[in-house]
Amino acid sequence: MAMRPLFLVCGLLAGDAAWSQPAGECKPSAYNIPGAEYPCVRPDGSVTFRVWAPEAQKVTVRIGKGIEMTKAADGWWYATSPPQPEGFRYYTLAIDGSIVADPATRTFFGSGFDNSAFEIPAPDEEFYQHKNVPRGDVRQKWYFSQVTQKWRRAYVYTPPDYDKNPKARYPVLYLMHGWGENEQGWHNQGRVDVILDNLIAEKKARPMVVVMDNLNAAKPGEDGSIFNARWLWPQPPAPPPAEGAKPGAAAPPRGGLASFTGATFTEMMLKDLIPMVESSYRVLPGRENRAMAGLSMGGMQTFMATLANLDKFAYIGGFSGSSGWRPGFDIKTAHNGVFANPEEFNKKVKVLFLGIGSEEGPRTKEFSDLLTKAGIRNVYYVSPRTAHEWLTWRRCFREFAPLLFR
Repeated sequence: MAMRPLFLVCGLLAGDAAWSQPAGECKPSAYNIPGAEYPCVRPDGSVTFRVWAPEAQKVTVRIGKGIEMTKAADGWWYATSPPQPEGFRYYTLAIDGSIVADPATRTFFGSGFDNSAFEIPAPDEEFYQHKNVPRGDVRQKWYFSQVTQKWRRAYVYTPPDYDKNPKARYPVLYLMHGWGENEQGWHNQGRVDVILDNLIAEKKARPMVVVMDNLNAAKPGEDGSIFNARWLWPQPPAPPPAEGAKPGAAAPPRGGLASFTGATFTEMMLKDLIPMVESSYRVLPGRENRAMAGLSMGGMQTFMATLANLDKFAYIGGFSGSSGWRPGFDIKTAHNGVFANPEEFNKKVKVLFLGIGSEEGPRTKEFSDLLTKAGIRNVYYVSPRTAHEWLTWRRCFREFAPLLFR
């Protein structure tokens, strides 16, 4: 088993000729390493994959239901997928049962581990592609959290004129990733800096600072890995029952619930993250200059943090994010009654944005309709032809950002 990754490395060392073979009508994926022709995307959206594993017995491309590869006489394995939906797509390889990323591509952290990826062009892809416009920066900022007692890393976008105009101060958006991803997601998969640079250049969005932190936040003794893919890796045995426990008693819990509920992240954000940002970057203080948004679980975290702290946030965005709506949802008592007084809520919250993919189901629309009927202003957006995926969330951000700080 230990030798299998070596097959892949050998493929990288096999020479430029191996990687530069023409792929016909196939266009190399935008995420391939320099010189790699595979995976490549065909005009119909199908993708051809290739991997070097001469001693392997079975190789599968892990996408959808899985695509078994065919071995050529020279040790290369090939497979072509059916046409894929437009947008960003994760995949990995299974080589004799070992799950690995494809060494021919960049890696992206998702589902709790590093994946390979390819991109199928979308009709509107221009908004997240690089243009000849002024570019902002994405910086890494390490800080120590008193709440979690750990060093944490945030990715921080600063707009194009941030360094050129040292007297300028900016509003700030706190932007959250989803389950199994991390603080790199919005930058690497979401292309948020490219989207915002383009919007600012077109004068469709106000220059702002964007802070992307990691939802995994746990106090000492809590379980900080609850968002990760535990199903993928073998786990150690559960701890034994406490000393003196009766036979058959439940074993001690393996982690605190606070990570899952988002309570620790909210506390950490208010006590550590926001003060760090406001002392380290030239951002404007006050709720009118502060927004929060997130995708999927990050949307749930956004609703939990902002709706309980409307004295600190005036702009709220959920992209495929769980709002807590369910059958029997009482708009007057939900989230500790924050919606009970529509007039007061509308004065405090400048924008409440609810975005979803057209293939994701009706709950976000039902929640939006419920809010509207109750007198709560909200913006509802549907991304066409997409499900729970990055193209949905890129489009949501494109629609949300121009509404901020106006």
